[in-house]
Amino acid sequence: MKARHKRLMFVALGLVGVGAAAYLAVGALRSNIAYFYSPSQVLAKESPMDHTFRLGGLVETGTLQRQSDGLTLTFVVTDNAEKVKVSYTGILPDLFSEGRGVVTRGKLGNDGVFYAEDVLAKHDEAYMPPEVAATLKPHSDAAAALDAAKGTAAGVTQ
Repeated sequence: MKARHKRLMFVALGLVGVGAAAYLAVGALRSNIAYFYSPSQVLAKESPMDHTFRLGGLVETGTLQRQSDGLTLTFVVTDNAEKVKVSYTGILPDLFSEGRGVVTRGKLGNDGVFYAEDVLAKHDEAYMPPEVAATLKPHSDAAAALDAAKGTAAGVTQ
């Protein structure tokens, strides 16, 4: 084989390899993508019936019900316009409660119930991890002491 033929064969094999890798990457992304829908969009049939997607909104107060097995529970997610019943089997996050934000991932059943595989509870913007709060506390104490000292010093000089 001539050098030119070897180079063409190498380039062709490289293109086939890149194409195969791109095909596998797109296939993996397509199977793992879960789009977000609100309860209004779900009831308007904008969400897919046969694919996993995310449903988000507020957990309606008074709708949380535990089944006899202790792990399965149902609740209603609302966007203040429409409501979707959600069924979940598993342990809920610590921040989960009625009247708070939630994002669930799962599939919509033929009965109109959203069967969640994962539940993510939203927290407010004021949340701070305990480790960060512990590191900031000494600095805030020092700053408060410094401010108090400045106030005392200012009161003495006047």
